[in-house]
Amino acid sequence: MSCLRTSCLLMPDHFNDILLGFAPRLDGNNQQQKRKRTETKMPSTKPHRRLKEFPRLAPSGVRVIVVGAGFGGLAAAIECDRKGHQVTLFEKAADIAEVQRAGDIISFDPNGSVAFERWPGVVPELRKIMRDTDYLDLFDWEGRFVTRQSFKRENEWGLRINGHRGVIHSIIYNHAVERGIDIRLGSRVTDYFEDDEVGGIVVNGEERFTADVVISSEGVRSRGRKIVLGFEDNPQSSGYAVYRAWFPADRVANNATIRHLCVNGDTHLGYIGKDIHFLASSIASGTEVNWVFTHIDDGNIEESWQFPGKVSEALSYLEGWCPFVRELVAATPDGAGCLIDHKLVYRDPLPTFISPKARIALIGDAAHPFLPTSIQGASQSIEDGTTMAVCLEIGGRDNVTEAVRTYEKIRYERVHKAQATGVSTRERWHKANWDDIRKNPESLHLVREEWLLKFNAEEHAYEVYHEVAEKLRAEREKGVSVNGIDVAVVATAEGGVNLEDKKVV
Repeated sequence: MSCLRTSCLLMPDHFNDILLGFAPRLDGNNQQQKRKRTETKMPSTKPHRRLKEFPRLAPSGVRVIVVGAGFGGLAAAIECDRKGHQVTLFEKAADIAEVQRAGDIISFDPNGSVAFERWPGVVPELRKIMRDTDYLDLFDWEGRFVTRQSFKRENEWGLRINGHRGVIHSIIYNHAVERGIDIRLGSRVTDYFEDDEVGGIVVNGEERFTADVVISSEGVRSRGRKIVLGFEDNPQSSGYAVYRAWFPADRVANNATIRHLCVNGDTHLGYIGKDIHFLASSIASGTEVNWVFTHIDDGNIEESWQFPGKVSEALSYLEGWCPFVRELVAATPDGAGCLIDHKLVYRDPLPTFISPKARIALIGDAAHPFLPTSIQGASQSIEDGTTMAVCLEIGGRDNVTEAVRTYEKIRYERVHKAQATGVSTRERWHKANWDDIRKNPESLHLVREEWLLKFNAEEHAYEVYHEVAEKLRAEREKGVSVNGIDVAVVATAEGGVNLEDKKVV
């Protein structure tokens, strides 16, 4: 039996029929583009067949291509659809089940989940599958209890959603399908291009498509980074990797050492040791369990990105750790797709998230990869897509490039400050001074600050757009380049952030 809830993860066959049957034909109706590139196609102006009607603004005339159907790409597509933009989403996977089949837990904080509340029907479905806990109990590596961090205060700010990434993805993807968003599966983007009028992509090395703006949400290895930076930058190993596991709780419930993880409903535990932090939880009323832990990794990042993990190898990193941790890892099914070993990489902070002509923009991990200890990567990608949709709404088709540049200025500082929280937590956990921690146990707590979590990206974009755009116009009138990041123009994030930092992991 599969270790993943395949009944929830695999897309029903009739969805494939719907996607194929309702997919609009491609056309080349834009005569100007025909003259410039006879091989280039614009996504169809025909509305995609909608399974349900949802509130959306009147058509804006803005054509948007989104690359990548991960959480950030889906959010960008859905939010752009809400704002009346014409969206086409390209995804390299030929079957969306490829995206949804694997994975473990993913978290959305209130600043990310606030978007889901605007998507009818999504939150009720998420409530059915999300972890029901409002705390994290922290222990040292020998199993001694240190502190409980409560998240109850955050309930006032919105939903904390933790669940299997494949199941959550299927819920959001299904919503995008129901909205009638034009989704092109099996479309690997092999290149990006732009001119003064359009941004574009090359699909499967052959067909070219253009739109007013291209949003690249392909992750840390996105080809869109090359056109933004002007050169190929390869991910670098951070020196760490993370084991990630998810499997049915029956293998835990019968073990006296670890059964407390699941027999009393959902639970959330953390164990801290030198250069390792180990997090475990149960979900779905204690019927499924998951765990993650980091470990030192000296492999070449080009050798593999993610590969099946081995329980014996995972245990080799946990010599001297408490019985609970070792027994839980030992209970993990081996060789059944329940355990993966995932390399953590870093990129130097990008000097810009947008291409020189502002027709291509990076969002999510393509722009700013996050450490897992930030618990913000997914939420920040939702914020990115939301902000871009608002900027395009306000700017309109006649001011797309200004809207894209404004998006960058609104997002840049906040994103980098959020990234820094993950670095801070990792350092406090992996280099913990236990004498100091015994005196101040709360020093182990995750960074859960109001400026980060009590935040609505849609409202914020509406509030600051005109101020930021006006600054951009003033700089352009003075002959100053507005590509890249000028701290004087960036929308200030509360508390500030040191933009001189060399590396943000």
